[in-house]
Amino acid sequence: MAQRLRVRYAKRGRLRFTSHRDISRALERAIRRADVPVAFSAGFSPHPKISYVGAAAPTGVASEAEYLEISVTRECDPGGLRAALDASLPPGLDVLDVVEAGTGSLADRLECSAWRIRLPGADPALARAAVERFNAAERIEVERLTKKGMRRFDAREAVVSLEAAEEAEATAGQASSQSCVILRMVVRHATPAVRPDDVLTGLRLVADFAPPVPPEVTRLAQGPLDVRTGAPADPFGLDRDNSRGGETEPVSEHVGGDL
Repeated sequence: MAQRLRVRYAKRGRLRFTSHRDISRALERAIRRADVPVAFSAGFSPHPKISYVGAAAPTGVASEAEYLEISVTRECDPGGLRAALDASLPPGLDVLDVVEAGTGSLADRLECSAWRIRLPGADPALARAAVERFNAAERIEVERLTKKGMRRFDAREAVVSLEAAEEAEATAGQASSQSCVILRMVVRHATPAVRPDDVLTGLRLVADFAPPVPPEVTRLAQGPLDVRTGAPADPFGLDRDNSRGGETEPVSEHVGGDL
């Protein structure tokens, strides 16, 4: 291994319904197509040294902040690798940033996540009242089926912030618009993990608030909790080397490039 690279990627649009296993397969195929000189483990059954960092966003949830690490056998330019890898992936699975790994564990930096939940057709007044009750509660116990069976845990303690806003949404074929509630939250990573659906369950328990249609959930960011802003900071901040490039903004189009 000559170098270790850290990658931030997004899953968008219809690809949010793809399982993490299928996404990992697509990424591994893209790494081969992009001719990334990935290192392999030793032993009877060698496998590429690719590790997925942090808890993957659940199937059906979009994300702008998924992370993995790649070990390579020769040094690569992070910006060139980002472009080549992004060009080898299908639209909706986009590589946003690549940096050379520095010291320290990336997993230890992913302390919290910022989420955005769209609730089309929800009543804004009821949503705001439910959020106020949720924030005022000291403890909100919810149940969820896990791999170890049904678990009961507190969904309130891990929530750093939760707020509701209203967004007007045009109705197809009509000049009028319907209300759309936007929930924004920052949640600490805990065991068991508190997910957006757990928070929605908590809102139903404390205020009988439930969205009229399935919610549209997006993870916006992951990183260390910035106590000044109450939001995730850039987990690549300690690794970033501006002289070697690396995109910090979301990439909307696939572009080619050489490693």
